[in-house]
Amino acid sequence: MSANRLIYLPLGGAGEIGMNCYVYGYGPEGRERLIVVDLGVTFPDMETTPGVDLIMADISWLEERQDRIEAIFITHAHEDHIGALGHLWPRLKAPVYARRFTGTIGRLKFEEHGLPADQITIVGARPEVVEAGPFEVQFVPVSHSIPESSALVIDTPAGRIVHSGDFKLDRSPVVGEPWADETFRAIAAERPVKALMCDSTNVFSLHPGRSEATLGDPLKALIAGARGMVVATTFASNVARLKTLAEAAAAADRSICLLGRAMRRMVTAAQESGVLTSFPAVVSPEEAAEIPRQNLMLIVTGSQGERRAASAQLARGKYLGLEMKEGDLFLFSSKTIPGNERGVLRIVNSFSEMGVDVVDDAGGLYHVSGHANRPDLEQVHTLLWPEMLVPMHGEHRHLREHARIAAAKGITADVITNGMMVDLTRGLQVAEYIDTGRTYLDGSVLIGARDGVVRDRIRMALNGHVLTTVILDEQDAPLGDAWVELMGLPERGRTGRALSETLEEELSDYLGRAGAKILRDDDKLDEAIRRMVRQVAMEEIGKKPEVTVVVSRLMEG
Repeated sequence: MSANRLIYLPLGGAGEIGMNCYVYGYGPEGRERLIVVDLGVTFPDMETTPGVDLIMADISWLEERQDRIEAIFITHAHEDHIGALGHLWPRLKAPVYARRFTGTIGRLKFEEHGLPADQITIVGARPEVVEAGPFEVQFVPVSHSIPESSALVIDTPAGRIVHSGDFKLDRSPVVGEPWADETFRAIAAERPVKALMCDSTNVFSLHPGRSEATLGDPLKALIAGARGMVVATTFASNVARLKTLAEAAAAADRSICLLGRAMRRMVTAAQESGVLTSFPAVVSPEEAAEIPRQNLMLIVTGSQGERRAASAQLARGKYLGLEMKEGDLFLFSSKTIPGNERGVLRIVNSFSEMGVDVVDDAGGLYHVSGHANRPDLEQVHTLLWPEMLVPMHGEHRHLREHARIAAAKGITADVITNGMMVDLTRGLQVAEYIDTGRTYLDGSVLIGARDGVVRDRIRMALNGHVLTTVILDEQDAPLGDAWVELMGLPERGRTGRALSETLEEELSDYLGRAGAKILRDDDKLDEAIRRMVRQVAMEEIGKKPEVTVVVSRLMEG
């Protein structure tokens, strides 16, 4: 019988921001019982993942060990932590545990996918304990930019782990539970913390984080001073910000209208789960259209420039009977996530052309981060004083800096990225490297990042496409000329002739002199035609397009 070991394996979220998925295991090597923490998504971009809807971790390693998974724990309801739950759960089929608000969002996702909602168990906060094989897990309330966020205390026979989840040190968060130093002091006093897996997002922000409560007065002043209609956008999941914005509007005697399915759903879920106990009355878009502009405020989705969200719709013209006009005010009460700048600027410029005044968070007045800054992280290090610290939830530069700060205080720390399985019973020793990748939601189908679908899509986008059709008779002789269809290519080449005509002429000439050995063999004919089309296209237009060859043969008899 081999000795038991305690392992940690990030499959997503370590070396990137988003797509969080972490695995803990305890037991004999190769037979550990496992728990999963979070199943999140990240979002595609047109340059590297055109046409893809969502990106999530490759869970092949977990799927192969499905019979060893005791449970899935979801720390909070942000999409980068819960967004893949409905897509990937059918491949894992383990019980899911979450707190009430998070569980409410999770059950909605299960219902959308036709999955059994009773597989999600609602759990209370610490001291309530979930027993999952050799693990005892407690949800510890932390403040963040969404209600009922939790750190996890994971007790094992080999020691206590604290998995921070996403958090900030906000003692007056408007909605949700405040940060409490004494809670974490007690966690370390009960049992020494063997390892702290800790959020690293804001490790480069050198000032202490600000409270959500500091935004109330600046927002009230901004909205009270506006002349026309006010429209504000923020993350739909930031229920505290939605409440702050709505209360600022009510203080200025403005009616409030929520635009965007995600925003309405979050507010409803927060009210149903009891975390949002008071929210100003809202009006429907139809009612809003009848209200004088100076008495109306819209709170809308689309803070990251998403093309189908309400912000982008308003930037393009009317949306549900409402439109922006000169003298109106549009507020971004949010931070633009790196990579989304182009979409946000497109909206800003569209509003500018309309004469709308756009206000963003450049001055720090109208948005605060949901993540702990460097001084806050160091305070948590001191409260828990773990034997080891593993930075997570960050790009490699964030993880490296976080590890450096911890090591400078005498805490053992190292950079552990996706696919690095660490044996925590032997310090931070890497026990194995797991082949990790990504899974794409492409329309309604899950595909692997290495399946070639997106690679071919990119090639077609960059180089265009030529469909070539050839008909051969019963004696394997060409029947008529070859013909081509072009997509995404110039009509004419450098000679001035139609590119399709040039290709057809060259192909027909080649088929007329090709030997019987090639004409009888589909594979050789396909390769020869493909090579010729790309060569001629390169000469004519300077590109080598993707080529599809269709060879039709007439059969005897």
